[in-house]
Amino acid sequence: MAPGRGPTVRRRRLAGEIRKLRERSAMTIEEAAERLGWSIAKVSRIETARVGITAPDLTRVLDLYEVEEPKRPALHALARTARVRGWWDAYADSLRGEYATYIELEADAGFIRSFDALAVNGLLQTSDYAYEIVRAALMGLLPPADIQRRVEVRMTRQKLLAQGDDPLRLWTVIDQAVLNRVVGSPAVMAAQCKSLLGMAELPNVTIQVLPATSGAHPATAGPFSIMQFREPHDPDVVYLESMTSSLYVESDAEIYRYTLAFDHLRAAALGTEESKSVIARSAERFA
Repeated sequence: MAPGRGPTVRRRRLAGEIRKLRERSAMTIEEAAERLGWSIAKVSRIETARVGITAPDLTRVLDLYEVEEPKRPALHALARTARVRGWWDAYADSLRGEYATYIELEADAGFIRSFDALAVNGLLQTSDYAYEIVRAALMGLLPPADIQRRVEVRMTRQKLLAQGDDPLRLWTVIDQAVLNRVVGSPAVMAAQCKSLLGMAELPNVTIQVLPATSGAHPATAGPFSIMQFREPHDPDVVYLESMTSSLYVESDAEIYRYTLAFDHLRAAALGTEESKSVIARSAERFA
């Protein structure tokens, strides 16, 4: 998935279903395009979720692949939900396309495993800590009002950890250096560490600290997040962020390497109780 405002999970799922239908019909993309009267590029973009598909076009596709009636309503419903606007669209004027894409994917995720080497995970940041992180990242390029709007977005995202009976599960491995770096002020850091201790008590949140003594590890290249979705047939996605762009990794082989790296990191990290002790000591040091 290229950087930019990419497809939602539902569009990816629908694209996968359409591709499977064509393959079961033993048609090539070229054959399908000819029979639909479309360009090959259009069929390819739909099947790779680069673009959405309208209801009339979906009906034509289902007719071509001779999809029976019982399955049609579900696919049309999936197409409709893929076009539903999310709460983040209200902030479209102040969000980078890559960040908006991440929020869309995050909203559909059921489990996120992340290695956070530079800052506390955004889902666990206090508003004061988040403000300082966003302000520093923007380097004075945007006014304070825009910074505050981005902080509001971050705080809204955190509601995923407390929604209903099936909240988002988060497992984060935090580099110990994150707890030692003074973001904003000692008071901001003390409050952030105390907040982490509270979040660590949630049954759906696991926090481990990777100690400085752990030495070299498989993720010295930087932070990453592995997003696992609620639907079992939705493939995992790895999210990587740089200063000016983002990358979504969807190759099975590459996702396996990141999963293996996370397993190494959690094995090298302190256990949850010992991690809480380290975080508590940081809170006391900053107080």
